[in-house]
Formats: sequence, structure tokens, C-alpha cells
Amino acid sequence: MTTQERAAAYRRRVRRESGAFLDSLGSPRMAQDAVLREILAEHADTAFGREHGLASVRDADGYRRAVPIRGHEEFGPWLDRVHAGEKGVLTAEEPVAFFASSGTTGEEKTIPVTGGFLRRCFLPFYFAGFGRLVEHHPGLPEREDAVLNLWQDPHSPTGTTSGGRPHLGPSQLDYGKVGEDLAVGLGNRAPWSRLPDGIGDSGPWERTYHRVRLAAEHDVRGVIAVNPAIAAALPHQLREWWPRLVREIRDGTVGGVPSRPPNPERAGALERLAARHGGPRPADLWPRLELLLTWNTYVARLYLPRLREDYGEGVAIRPAPIGSSEGPLAIPVDDRPAGGPLAVTSCFYEFVPADEEITPWSATVAAEELEEGREYHVILSHLGGLYRCAVRDIVRVTGAVAGTPVVEYSCRAGVVSAAGERLRESQVLRAMDEAAARTGAAIHNLAYRARPDDDGTPGHEAAVAFEAAPPEPRAFGDVLDAALAVQDPAYGAARRSGALAAPLVRPVAPEGFHREWRRRVEAGDRPPRVKDRVFQGDAAVWTRLAAGAGADHG
Repeated sequence: MTTQERAAAYRRRVRRESGAFLDSLGSPRMAQDAVLREILAEHADTAFGREHGLASVRDADGYRRAVPIRGHEEFGPWLDRVHAGEKGVLTAEEPVAFFASSGTTGEEKTIPVTGGFLRRCFLPFYFAGFGRLVEHHPGLPEREDAVLNLWQDPHSPTGTTSGGRPHLGPSQLDYGKVGEDLAVGLGNRAPWSRLPDGIGDSGPWERTYHRVRLAAEHDVRGVIAVNPAIAAALPHQLREWWPRLVREIRDGTVGGVPSRPPNPERAGALERLAARHGGPRPADLWPRLELLLTWNTYVARLYLPRLREDYGEGVAIRPAPIGSSEGPLAIPVDDRPAGGPLAVTSCFYEFVPADEEITPWSATVAAEELEEGREYHVILSHLGGLYRCAVRDIVRVTGAVAGTPVVEYSCRAGVVSAAGERLRESQVLRAMDEAAARTGAAIHNLAYRARPDDDGTPGHEAAVAFEAAPPEPRAFGDVLDAALAVQDPAYGAARRSGALAAPLVRPVAPEGFHREWRRRVEAGDRPPRVKDRVFQGDAAVWTRLAAGAGADHG
């Protein structure tokens, strides 16, 4: 198949899956009932299905009575049996791989991936998720080197489970090896997708450098980041790598290995462009860049608008499909700035209001019962062997398309609580937005935690990277304090009673957040895994962020 034939087939597949998804949105209840029936029919005779009486379950209410809500870690006993070689434990079909993700206990998750899960749950979501890209940027699939895909890297080193099966991130799966050649992501047949011999086993930081170095000699039109921290890191990386990158382009080397014809003309042109703009930017390397595909909510809302200058004023920043290692969640389908309708044909979804604790038998809300403006914990089930799994993500409902709720990622589950208050990350972000608007500040990034005060009264602390000259920290803290009380009345009550001290605002350098990102990637974490986090409990991170930040202000 030629590149043009593959591009045409890819567009047809994306449009077919997008059309099928749009057709399902008018009847979310019907779509959800069909997904649940398929799960029950497929897996009733598995060990898990027999233990929970799935053969006798007839509807969603019966399913909720039969199966408790669990976190991924609580599936451990069944997963141990799968890894030991027992068949038919969680799924009737044997897994072809296991998706990895960091768990709350620090141990890596192992999420089963079966052929049925890929064909009927994941790939329809995956292709439909690129519908807006194909609609607005139809030329990108036409050239293998048109897209720099910093999210997917199917040729990177992967691990194995204790049972010897592939254990990898969703962004590492080589779809060509499971019979889905069209699903090989855009940019994954580019000249930089397979690195030259001798550097192919490089760690994640160097691996990204090698790929960017090769892409720097091509006319890249789109960057796929998905994780917005990757998009935010690239301009920093270019500044750090610039002398080396220009030298290697001039010499024709990659990682010191002769791999390309020397290209002194390209090296000289890049040096002149960087000098003209005071430093290298993605827009300098790729002046015809037209797309940045990334998640654009949560912390990214703070810094993505100011990334446009680095990527180019004409670049469209489009929302990526929303999902996790556990499963699909939502697909952008229109021009709204963020979020998309629930992927009601991929998973069976349940929700618990975000201000409630999740218990094994929590009352749940169905997809069609979600209320606009509210936030919810996500509980999902799918053909891959997850049954009522709490995924620790919180979504916000922002509208509906043809009867199906539109959701956007809001934050991770978890609260900061020092004196009875229960603040979620999303509430802290909204309070920060209010404080920034009222003080005229622009926030680039932040970290937040509970802290003991000097007199023993607990309080909160925020390390805030302001875009320009920071506001007076005490004044900003006063406005933030009032905004936090609006977000959580228990916070306001604790402040009025004296049980909670005023928040301490610590201005820090924006570069500190990039240094933390780089530290983790250089230590071996793949970039798709290194995500923004508002709540930060690691004291060492706070020490590094605060270095050189000046005096504390409360």
C-alpha cells in the first residue's frame, strides 16, 4: 500500500468510526445498555463472572448489586492468577498485552488488553478521536513526515509482566503487530520513528532529542502531544538542545552517530532564525506548522494560550480525545474549546458526585443522568476485564450533544484537608483563576499542599509560577483565601474559627516546573506518563521549586 493509499484508507476509517459515534449520541441509554449486555455475555463464564453471578444479571441495576466498585489495585488477586498463566479469569479471551500506568500504591498497574477490547472498545474510540484532525487537516496523513508524534512511540523499549507478556503504555502499542495497520499512529512511519542502530535503546530524554533532531530537517505540519506537559516542554528542550542540534545537523550525526548527509545550509538557516527571535522555537524549526493536538484543560488551561507564540500564531490547538490507561472516556466532535461527548459505545460508565467518597456500594449516576456544571468520579467497565473500576479521574459536565453529556477532564481524585476542609484540585484551580483575574496576574503553573504553620495551626501553601512580575504575595494570598472559601464552605468555616491559617503564597520560577518534568524523564519515565499535578506532597519537589524564590509570604 502506497502512502497515498494508506492516507485515503485512514481517512475513510476515521470518518466511518466518527459517523458511527455521532449516530450513537442520540440514544446514550440504548448505547450503554448494549455495551453492558456485551460485557455480560462475553464474560459471564469467566472466573470473575462466576464469582459475581454475572450470568444471572439482566440490567444495570442487577450489575450494581452483583459487583462492588473497586480501585484497580483491588483486582490484584484476579490479575495474579492471570499472570500465573490461568485462563478465563477476567476475560474469556486471552490478553495480548497489559497496559501500564502508575498506581496509588506505587506499583505499576497491569490492565488487560484483549483483541476484543481493541476491536470493539478502544479502536473505534481511537479512530473517532482523530475525526476533527482529519476534517480540518486532511493533508496531514498524506506524508509520513508531516507529523511529529511525541505521544506515541511504538518502537521504544517495553517491559513484561511476571507472566512474560508485554507490559507497556497505550502509547507504545504497535498496532501493526496486532493486525491493525491503519491504527499505526500518524508520524509513526516517519524517518524518526525508528532510531538508527546504536541509539535505539536510549532513555526517554535522549530518545526525544534524537527524534526531534531528525524531524528538524523535515517540513513538520503537526505536533501530537496529547499530554500537554509534552507540548510545554518542547520549547524548553529546544533551547537546551540548540547548540548540539545545530551541530549535529551540520555534521550529519544523530547522537554522535553518522546517520544523515551533512546539512550546513539547514544548520545555518536555523541559527539565523533563532537569533532573530531571541532563541529557538518550534515555529522556527517548522514555520508551516498548523496543528498542536493536546489535552487542554486542568493545569494546561494556564499555560497553553501562551504557548501559541512558540508554536506559531496560525497553529490550531485542538483538544485530544480523553481517556486513560483504564479505558476511553470522551471524543471531541465540534468546535467547543474542550471536552467531548462520552464514548458511550466503548465503555459502560457510572459516576459518583465528586464531593462524595467512593465506597464499594456507592450509589452511582448513569451517563444520561449527569447534570451540567457538576463534577463526578468516573467508574467504568469494559470488555478488557475491568468491572466497575474507579479510575481516580474527575470530570466536569459542560453540556450535551444530541442527548449525550459532554465532559472534560477536571482533575485527579483526592483532596487537601488540614482542618475539616476538603478541597479538590479543580476547586484550587478555580480559586487561582479568580485570584489572578482580580489581581491582574497571569499564572503559568502551580503546586499546592497542606502545611503545618509555625504556631501549630495548619494551613495551605501554594508555589505559584507567575508569567511576568508576580503580584504582591500577601495581597494575592488574601484574594486567594476568599476565593477558596467560596469553593469550599468548610474551608471558610475553618478560617473563621481559627482552625486554619491563612494560605502562604510562594512565587517560584516557571522554569522550576520544567526542571521537575525533565528530572523525571531523565530518570526513565516516558514523557506521556509525566503529567501536571496540582497537589504535590513530595517535600523534595517543594524544596527544589522554592530554591531562589525569595521570602515566604503569608
